[in-house]
Amino acid sequence: MSATTSLQARVERYLAERRRLGFSVRTPGYALRSFARHIQDAGHCGPLTVEVMADWARCDSHGSSDPRTWARRLKNLRSFTRWLQQFEPRTEVPDDAIFGRLPERQAPHIYNEHEIIDLLAAARRLGPTPGLRGVIFETLFGLIACTGLRISEALSLHNEDVDLQREMLSIHQTKFGKSRQVPMHPSTVEALRRYRCMRDLAGESAQGDAPFFIGTRGRRRGLPLGDRQVHRVFAELRQQLGWRNRGTHHAPRIHDLRHTFVVRRIVLWQAQGVDIDQAMLSLSTYVGHAMVTNTYWYLSAVPELMALAAGRFESFMPRSEVSDA
Repeated sequence: MSATTSLQARVERYLAERRRLGFSVRTPGYALRSFARHIQDAGHCGPLTVEVMADWARCDSHGSSDPRTWARRLKNLRSFTRWLQQFEPRTEVPDDAIFGRLPERQAPHIYNEHEIIDLLAAARRLGPTPGLRGVIFETLFGLIACTGLRISEALSLHNEDVDLQREMLSIHQTKFGKSRQVPMHPSTVEALRRYRCMRDLAGESAQGDAPFFIGTRGRRRGLPLGDRQVHRVFAELRQQLGWRNRGTHHAPRIHDLRHTFVVRRIVLWQAQGVDIDQAMLSLSTYVGHAMVTNTYWYLSAVPELMALAAGRFESFMPRSEVSDA
């Protein structure tokens, strides 16, 4: 690469092209901009090599020493470097040989009820007091836990998307470029109503196109709550609560609240005698999965549901034993 600024410009052009094609660029955008900053700080000149990419991948913000984490970071560069080769032919493309092949999906941390209660209570105590910060994070985490929204979907909500009369959320142009309606439980509606009342009394905008979840500090006051800020607060609360990680990621994550919602719904249906196969399509639609197979994945990958999957398999087996021939 001839100059750092040209790499940054290439990154923005690549992201713009992907965005026009309908792809979500939030995660790759964060990774690629981080990589461009790393190249600048390192003073690297010349072609981008797998060595410099691997150096960046090891600089995980969580300080992880797990090669799987490094491999996931490196994977974010793969499509970009292939695209970049049309302008910089000597650009190298990282492959699975560097840190090893990634498993398809990692098992999530499934929160128990006490962990969710403790998380919301800890969020509620966030200062300063008096102020909105605590209730904003309590409501945000609670909404994700009880609806299974993606964090990006929750942060993108505007006031007009939260219909408390119809008890409905409107999710627009989500991960796969689709929109959907998400019905809410009355208890969720009541929690959102309390939050909106407190926010409005504090003088924040109640206009329909105003963000539902807002920043409360400095230049971010009144603007949409930022993704990086939310993850930073969550990491602080996670450390404070000292959870034991039951997933295979580096630690329990906000996204695991979404996984927990799906798992608890399937477990509840099992206890109620609901036909899981008939209900899976409605659950897949509710959480915004592109394919119902993404919802069925939980039956084979989450320990809480593997016994259920085994029971379903046994129901297809003949009841009488067949002796060895």
